[in-house]
Amino acid sequence: MDPHALDPDALDPGRPRLLVYTRTADYRHDSIPAAVAAVRALGPFEVDATEDPAALEAPLDGYAAVVFLSTSGEVLTPAGRERLAGYVESGGGFAGVHAAACTEYGWPYYGELLGARFARHPEFQPGRVVVEDPDHPATAHLPAVWDFTDEWYDFRANPRAAVRVLLSVDESSYSGGGMGPDHPLAWCRPQGEGRVFYTALGHAPEAYEDPTFRRHLLGGLTWAARLG
Repeated sequence: MDPHALDPDALDPGRPRLLVYTRTADYRHDSIPAAVAAVRALGPFEVDATEDPAALEAPLDGYAAVVFLSTSGEVLTPAGRERLAGYVESGGGFAGVHAAACTEYGWPYYGELLGARFARHPEFQPGRVVVEDPDHPATAHLPAVWDFTDEWYDFRANPRAAVRVLLSVDESSYSGGGMGPDHPLAWCRPQGEGRVFYTALGHAPEAYEDPTFRRHLLGGLTWAARLG
């Protein structure tokens, strides 16, 4: 890894930059390389992708957002936890994708930050995504009902009371759902002075080749990073 590439003091101030973190200490998704490539190709920003916990111990102020992209397990040091919390509370952006909800179970703040924690999922299968809020960059392009194939995550608790729900999933459209008729899937929320976006979608490599999903992801990232 090039340490200079992860030094916020060396960033071009005219080009917003994302720190994409893909460390896994538990299940590792085969889609991670495709996901990183998609984020690099998506938008008006540059990307530093890393699995080194030391990157989260360094100052993060030079980044428009930090993205946990299918991370899993305990992936931060105590210093990294402190640095990430301070960054978001003071106005930084945070985005979580798919297995980001399977991350840092031992850190209560992270559960609050993300909005919910993963519980289980049925088999990978088609389902119907329902747009609850079409007035967000992550959803404005979507039809009212969007047919998609993914792992339909159940969460330990319904996050609705603490988040702005953007997408939910219709459990009658697939087998094995465990949350019932109110099943949020993607949302956003403030945390301190910062912005947080999460989408449970993005299990398979094919998702990151899907133009509709890529626009969903781009909208969430740019919103969290305040890039317009």
